[in-house]
Amino acid sequence: MPIKIPDDLPARATLDAEGVMVMGEADAIRQDIRPLRIGLLNLMPNKIRTETQIARLLGATPLQLELTLIKITNHVARNTPSEHMLSFYRDWEDVKAERFDGLVVTGAPVETLPFEVVTYWDELRRIFDWTQTNVHSSFNICWGAQAATHHFHGMPKYELEHKAFGVFQHRNLAPASPYLRGFSDDFAIPVSRWTEMRRGDIPADSGIQVLMESDEAGLCLLDDPVNRSLHMFNHIEYDSNSLAEEYFRDVEAGKTIAVPANYFPGDDPTKAPLNHWRSHAHLLFGNWINQLYQTTPFDMADIGRR
Repeated sequence: MPIKIPDDLPARATLDAEGVMVMGEADAIRQDIRPLRIGLLNLMPNKIRTETQIARLLGATPLQLELTLIKITNHVARNTPSEHMLSFYRDWEDVKAERFDGLVVTGAPVETLPFEVVTYWDELRRIFDWTQTNVHSSFNICWGAQAATHHFHGMPKYELEHKAFGVFQHRNLAPASPYLRGFSDDFAIPVSRWTEMRRGDIPADSGIQVLMESDEAGLCLLDDPVNRSLHMFNHIEYDSNSLAEEYFRDVEAGKTIAVPANYFPGDDPTKAPLNHWRSHAHLLFGNWINQLYQTTPFDMADIGRR
């Protein structure tokens, strides 16, 4: 089944070219089924690229999905054309009366700031609380995952001496989890962050289960059933060239940055990187969507009711 996105969204051309099944709005109306409603709270600077990354993974699942792009109310995106934001995004204040089967919350380039000084922290906390009544399941990524675990469980983040940057091996700690169905015992995931959350800070009574972890990069994926959330601290959604773009951007800006580990063949930035995580990215998002489909109420008015 395809993913339903706005007809003119720039991601559409990319997804069409990759063979991802994309459904037009008119075609979706003719289908007599209820699509899963997925919201994307996009906090990343390059919103168009992030839309494409997430829609690519959602669109590979065998169910019809309807993607709603959401932004922080009144927050002005500086790296995305205003016309794009006006055409495709809705303020959270305008959708908060609605219900969603799933919500994806992305990372944001504010990870070295204390949570409380982020300009939209108060609204983001209201959004996290809103997910408990209006969203069946959330998938929080990178800083979004750090923010959620801090909000719900009081977990602190720690600044790293050196940026965790590269593609690192991770271990499957819960093969029986529905979210890791079909996963290998170990697998590679891109990491790009200056901060970390630590296992020792997970509250004993939180019900959180650690699903993925790396000896080099630490915690990766947490299952938080009490808050119906997955918290992914790394970037399994990244494109093949995402780490390269970050590296060359910092090099051109004159910043001190190490070559991303285990990424370029032979650690040679002149060589094209190989994507070793694509299949597991599709598998994780597919498992999340399948779990949504199996457990979400058919009547959306029942979403969020315990």
